[in-house]
Amino acid sequence: MTETLRILIADDHPLVRTGLSTILAGVPGFEVVGQAATGKEAIDLAATLRPDVIVMDLQMPDVSGVIATREILSAQPEVRILVVTLFADEDSVLLALRAGARGYVLKDADEQELIEAVRAVARGTGVFSEAVTNRLLDSVSGISPTKPDGAFSNLTEREHEILDLLAAGRSNVQIARQLSLSPKTVANYTSTIFAKLQVTDRAAAIIKAREAGLGRGG
Repeated sequence: MTETLRILIADDHPLVRTGLSTILAGVPGFEVVGQAATGKEAIDLAATLRPDVIVMDLQMPDVSGVIATREILSAQPEVRILVVTLFADEDSVLLALRAGARGYVLKDADEQELIEAVRAVARGTGVFSEAVTNRLLDSVSGISPTKPDGAFSNLTEREHEILDLLAAGRSNVQIARQLSLSPKTVANYTSTIFAKLQVTDRAAAIIKAREAGLGRGG
């Protein structure tokens, strides 16, 4: 990632593109390098502008945001994609994550949440709106707890504690506040947890933890 974070905005609504651009361009260290109104345009601009982060809507003309995400990452796996959309349904979330999106926030997020989400995905950290996390949790809430596999036994007491909070839908900031740690320390712990569980993102870690019975304390 370059020192200045280069951002491409992909959304079919001009007012949304303008709003996102205004918010993000005003953040020190952020540079909005382009705007795409269609999925195909997002693919083409990603190839020519080489952004660090793409803020991607799911409902796009001609090529959907999911397909655009998959095609962009196939050609440029180093790009980080943050989905910003109206849809919090499970199918949309899972399709976006399977396509390679690193984060998923809703359009009703406030400015600071959006800014922090862009920063998080740029670092390679998965980030999700609370409503999205709850949908993921609901999708596995009916699964009976299974016996934890060997990966869980490799977790330290602190890592297990953080994973339990992660599975309960807590954000890194909330976990840091509850455990009196810095958000960066929590991010480092979550990276180690992902490696030990052999998962690549937050959603997969949450599902695996919930299947093992973690995070059910709320």
